[in-house]
Amino acid sequence: MSSTALPPIDSSTWLRAILTAPVYDVARRTPLDHAPRLSTRLANTILLKREDLQPVFSFKLRGAYNRLAQLTADERTRGIVAVSAGNHAQGVALGAKQLGIDAVIVMPATTPQIKIDAVRAHGATTVLHGDSYDDAAAHGRMLAEQQGRALIHPYDDDAVIAGQGTVAMELMAQHQGKLDAVFIPVGGGGLAAGMAVYLKALDPSIRIVAVEPDDAACLAAALAHGTPTRLDHVGIFVDGCAVRQIGEAPFALLRELVDEVITVDADQVCAAIRDVFEDTRSIVEPAGALAVAGMKRWIEANPGEARTFAAVLSGANMNFDRLGHVAERAAVGEQHEALFGVTIPEQPGSFLGFCRNIGRRAITEFNYRYHGRTAADGTAQGAQVYVGVALKGGTAERSTIRQALQAGGYAVSDYTENEVARLHVRHLVGGPSPLARERLFRFEFPERPGALLQFLETLGTHWNISLFHYRSHGAANGRVLAGFEIDAAQDAAFEADLARLGFWFTEETGNPALRQFVGAG
Repeated sequence: MSSTALPPIDSSTWLRAILTAPVYDVARRTPLDHAPRLSTRLANTILLKREDLQPVFSFKLRGAYNRLAQLTADERTRGIVAVSAGNHAQGVALGAKQLGIDAVIVMPATTPQIKIDAVRAHGATTVLHGDSYDDAAAHGRMLAEQQGRALIHPYDDDAVIAGQGTVAMELMAQHQGKLDAVFIPVGGGGLAAGMAVYLKALDPSIRIVAVEPDDAACLAAALAHGTPTRLDHVGIFVDGCAVRQIGEAPFALLRELVDEVITVDADQVCAAIRDVFEDTRSIVEPAGALAVAGMKRWIEANPGEARTFAAVLSGANMNFDRLGHVAERAAVGEQHEALFGVTIPEQPGSFLGFCRNIGRRAITEFNYRYHGRTAADGTAQGAQVYVGVALKGGTAERSTIRQALQAGGYAVSDYTENEVARLHVRHLVGGPSPLARERLFRFEFPERPGALLQFLETLGTHWNISLFHYRSHGAANGRVLAGFEIDAAQDAAFEADLARLGFWFTEETGNPALRQFVGAG
């Protein structure tokens, strides 16, 4: 896959580094479990490599400890610095405790308290700095330089890559038969690189499929450009893989060894979390289910039976308060729920007729608010209904429902795949705005004290806020929908303030779900 000639990968050196990595001083040999429900559904043998069962509930412990074990005596005396918002931090903290090394872990101020507490429980000092990983990383580099500490990188380090490669070493020892493909999640690339170099050295016929979130596909971007490429923005739901740029060292291996990169969206990840739960009764984090989501999508695109696939469950550091959001989105990701916006007559009996057209299907959500039978100009006014319907037949049944409603004379819009409708509109059904001109934007706020105040001080002093919706999902960033009353002549000044705010945003004024239910645009 390389666009330029590269020296061949020295497999023997990598195999030696992986085979001799002393990770079992702290790590467990995790099981390779058969997934009976998934295997039956997908008509193939599905195996799950259970890295969610590590002492820190993530594979990260392997690479972190292997790197720490190779520090010189002088480096151990001076201590180490690591930068992480989660799993790498816990791995480094536990490894440093085992080796008696003083550890400082720099974490963004947005890091959930459960992860901060877990790091402190292993005896490491935590330093909270900035709103993002990049802010924390810059501070970590400064501390390492000022204090003479070694910086333990989460993925862009040969020793870390070799430590992660022990996952593949175990997998190959645990499964003696034919293995058609292995699906591996990718963030910075350390796990995928370490596993790929080992698997290809032992059996080049094994297909290596890297799986990334569609809003953080840094490996796909690097392969397209032939070099690690920094993404302008990454999504935050799959936080364990929310990396803007693939590591240099992992990319040097992956560009030669990975057979395919596949991306999945948040709903598909949520559905995979449920799949794992149904087979194991364990709850993995979004990054932990990423490989399963990619495997399901790959099998759908490459039908066949009687094959054997393995997927790595990379971690289980899930905040409890994210579970409701995961359950809500899993139904859409597995095509178990359809979301529609429907206009029905504002008259007695209209609900009954509407439900008869849906048929004997379970209604999962129903949102409606009365606005009167006639509009301001005296014309008949329809009622706008936001409805969720449980599906058993996936996209085919979804299409059937829409056709049945249209045949009944209803105006129907399918919002099942509309991100704004799923995140915000279902909680906002209320009717049109009386404003002559309104612009709506979706933001991501850092989940830290003062974020709302910063927003209001930047945008709320000059601009009338006409709509504001926020719902916590237990992630490092909050998702916000906000509306503003803005004259056309003021657009340039408003957009300058948006840029000054510094939060990620995208305009949604023309979104059809918002037009229908809150009168935007």
